[in-house]
Parts: sequence; structure tokens; C-alpha cells
Amino acid sequence: MTKSKAFPHILGGGVALLLLAVICYLTCPAIHIQNPGLWLLVALGIFVYLVVSRLCGGHHSSASIITKNGHRISLSLGINGKLFLIPLGVAALTGILAIASGEMFHAKAYANVLVIQESDFATDLSESVKTDTIALMDTASARMLGDREIGSLTHVVSQYDVANDYTQIDYQGKPMKVAPLEYADFFKWINNRDTGATGYVTVNPVDMEASFQKCEGMKYIPSAYFGQDAKRHMWSQFPTLMLENLHFEIDESGKPYYVASVIKKSIFLFGGKTVSGCVVMDPVTGKCTHYDLKDVPRWVDVVFDGNLICDQYNWHGLYQNGWFNTLFAKKGCKQVTTYSTVDEDGEEEEISDFGYVAKDGDIWIYTGITSVNGDSSNIGFLLSNERTGESRFYPIAGADEKSAMHAAEGEVQEKRYQASFPSLINVGGEPTYIMVLKDSGGLVKQYAAVNVEQYNLVATANTLDDCLEAYRALLNDEADPAPQPEVETTTHTFSIAAIKEIVADGNTYLYLFDDKGNAYYAKAADHIDMLLLAVGDPVTLTCNGQEIVTCLIGPPAQ
Repeated sequence: MTKSKAFPHILGGGVALLLLAVICYLTCPAIHIQNPGLWLLVALGIFVYLVVSRLCGGHHSSASIITKNGHRISLSLGINGKLFLIPLGVAALTGILAIASGEMFHAKAYANVLVIQESDFATDLSESVKTDTIALMDTASARMLGDREIGSLTHVVSQYDVANDYTQIDYQGKPMKVAPLEYADFFKWINNRDTGATGYVTVNPVDMEASFQKCEGMKYIPSAYFGQDAKRHMWSQFPTLMLENLHFEIDESGKPYYVASVIKKSIFLFGGKTVSGCVVMDPVTGKCTHYDLKDVPRWVDVVFDGNLICDQYNWHGLYQNGWFNTLFAKKGCKQVTTYSTVDEDGEEEEISDFGYVAKDGDIWIYTGITSVNGDSSNIGFLLSNERTGESRFYPIAGADEKSAMHAAEGEVQEKRYQASFPSLINVGGEPTYIMVLKDSGGLVKQYAAVNVEQYNLVATANTLDDCLEAYRALLNDEADPAPQPEVETTTHTFSIAAIKEIVADGNTYLYLFDDKGNAYYAKAADHIDMLLLAVGDPVTLTCNGQEIVTCLIGPPAQ
């Protein structure tokens, strides 16, 4: 093939490679077979090569081979239109593999991604927890305090902003929210790129105080550009790792770092996202270190992002009984508690939320667990370690977080305070929501404690210690229930004619009906297995009156 005839192919390949290089530089995709975006980039590269080559006359290219016998054999090297099926095929294959990696075909595998251990609440969350380890402040309040602190530093505020994303960490045994300085815009980066961002903000979520901490210039940060962009710099060091959850942390000495989670897919090719480790970057020098999950430094607090843990639990709660069950019977389906909010486009969406618990030098997230029927009660709680991914379930029925927040706001409704998302503590052996109440300006005005199982037990006060003291008094004043007359235990065997769930005082009760209209009930938290029952199942119940004591699925043993 002559030089002129090869030109369209060389140009097409060059344009395709240049385009892919630009896209990779801008988006930093993981060069990994489990990254579907990489497959689509390959399809795009092939497509661009074919288009450019064809437009430049590549469809006329040919070559000749002279055999030993003097015969000439012509070979067509043109760009046949059928070759455009190649990039379309790669894109289609990517879609097929993504579907084949989904929950429809691997429901059980998705259900087992998150390993959950049932545990005892009173043992894991001791009542001896000190008030200075309870993280109550939400990100919005932390952001307000951080901005106010930086606003008083004229030499800082003229060049930098405080990053919007505050990271909840455990610092020297106490909860702390931290956020780095970031460049206000491109021109501020130009002016300061040689020195870098020279500090970060810490916010104590207990005493509600913010402070500015100076440090060496952090050059490799997310708001920088080109080679100093933190994400791009990490990608240049580890281009084959799938990195997510890039965030800011400090070690026990106050030295700043950026941490990103290393993602792996555990189901088929593209499914079952989990974490295999992290990459830690020194933003001053740019040095990056990759750690496997078992070797993550003790001071690193967030490797498993809370949103990923919530997704993993939803897989566990929804797909235990298969994918089709989530569409029709929904037998035993559970999920983390969600609430409605309005996104930037004004559309209503359901999102999950979670609180933080500082425990044993780590940050644990907790969230309520509820049935998919969408009532306002929890059947238990999930507590997960953001560093190790260890997850524990507590079968405690009660009001969900939003109901508790409304109960606290109702105690001071004349002041129109808003409750922050609560934390979960142990008071007198009682699981208790603890939260702050803020005014319209975001300032913390009061504290509130709400009993999980009886959310009509609410205490508010101006300080956290006073709030807990008032709440303990409520618990002590709670009258003991009057003794009930003994009811003869009876046994009932029947096939379930109907099942209903009723919420009362923040608790979910299950009612089973026989074919004669008789109803028998039990608190869901005391009989978790009953959530798996369906109409038509044979059961044998032992009851005190109408209250179920034991429930055996199936007819009585002969």
C-alpha cells in the first residue's frame, strides 16, 4: 500500500487516539476490564477511526501482492460500511454484559455482598458513652460555621473557599468534621498554584466550634487544575484502579491527606460493587500509597462510603427471596429508611440518610431498617464501620428517624425550630435518638432526646447534659404497667387468610387472620421470622389471648 493510500488509515487512527487521550485526561477512567465506561471508550475510538478514514478516502484503498509465478493479487483495504457494526457491537455487548451482571440474574449474590451480624444493642453501644463523643451536627451547620470562621480571615477568604463536603472523622478519640480550603476559581489557582492551599477547617460537632488549621501548602487538591488536580494525579499513579469517594481526612497529628476508595465488582463482570482498599495521597508532595483493605492505616476513617453501605444493605434486604419476589409478593423485603426531598430540578426523589456514631476510634454509620411498605416505623437498625465495612443489625422496633425529628419539633413548635438528623445512643438501656434543634438561621438552639420505641417520650433543653438529665427523669417517671390478669395459653392451627401491618406508638404489629375472621397479633420486632409469612401459609400459634407468643410455620408435629 502506497503512502498516499495509507494516509487515511494513519489519520483516522491518529484522530481516534488523540480524542481518546483527551477524554481520558479529562475524565480519568479506570483502565480496567470491569469498568463499562472503558468499553464504551473503545467503541468510540473504533467509530472515530472508521469515520475519519472513510471521509479521507480510506474506502478506496487497496494493495497488490505479486506471487512467485508473476500473478498479481489485489487486496481491498477499504473501509467497508459493515465495519461500522464493530463499534455498535462493542457498545451493545457492554449493555448486554451490564444487564447480565444485574440483580435479575444474581439476586442471591447481591443479597450476600454485605455480611451482616445480628448483635445486641446494649452491649455494642454502652450507656457509658460520654457526651463529647456524640456527633450531632449536620453538614449544613458545619458548613455555616466553617464559612464564618474563614470569613474572619481576610488573607484567606480573598483567595480560597471552604470545600462544601465535610468529612466526619474520629480525631484523637472524639468526633470531628473536617474540610479543606479550595481555590475559589481558575485564576485563584493560577495565582497560588506554587504555594497551594495552606490550611483546613475543623468543626467540633459537640461544642459547635470551628477553627482554622494552618498546614503546608496542599498543591494536589480537587479544585486544582491539570496535573495538580487530585483525582487526575491519583489516576496517573494508579490508572488501573477503580477509584471513588475521594475525600479529605487528617491523621492523629493533624496532617492532611486525601483518601479514595478502591472499588471492585464481585458479581459477573459489572455487578456487586464493594471496596477492596484505598489510596492515600499526601496533598503536599503528591505521594500516593495503595493499601489493601486489611492494611488500611488506623487513622483512616472512611473507606466504605455510607451511601454504598446503604445500597449494599438494600440488596441484602430486597433480594434474599429472589428478584421476582421484589416485584410481586415482596415477602420479607426490607430496606434502609428513606425520605422524600426535592432535587435541584424540582423533582421529588426518595433518598436514604444516616447518622454517625464514634465508637472504638472509628466512625460508624447507623440507619433504620423498615419494610418496603413505606410506613413510619423501623423494625431495627443497621450499624456499619466506615473503615472496615463490618455491619451489625439490631432488631429494635420503633419510630423511624423522621418521625422522631417531627416529635422533637412538636415539643417546641411555637419556636419553629428544625431538627437535625439524629444520632443513636443508649440511655438507661433504652435506644434513644439524640439531635439538635436549629433556628431558621441554622444556629443550634436546643437539644432533644426521643425514645425509639415510644416516641411520645421527648425531652428538650438548652444543653446536651440538661437534655439527657430531663430524658432520664422521663424514663424514671414512666409508670410501670398495671399487672394484667393471666390469660390461658391456647394453640391455633390454620392457613393464613390475610395479613395486615399496623403501626401504633412507633411500633409495627403484624396481624394474622384465619378463615373465620379471628385475628392474632405480635410485635414485628419480637417475631422477625413472621415478616416472611404469606397468605396461604399454614401456621401453628401459641397465644395469650390474641397475642402471639410463638409462631411455628407449618402444621403441628405429629
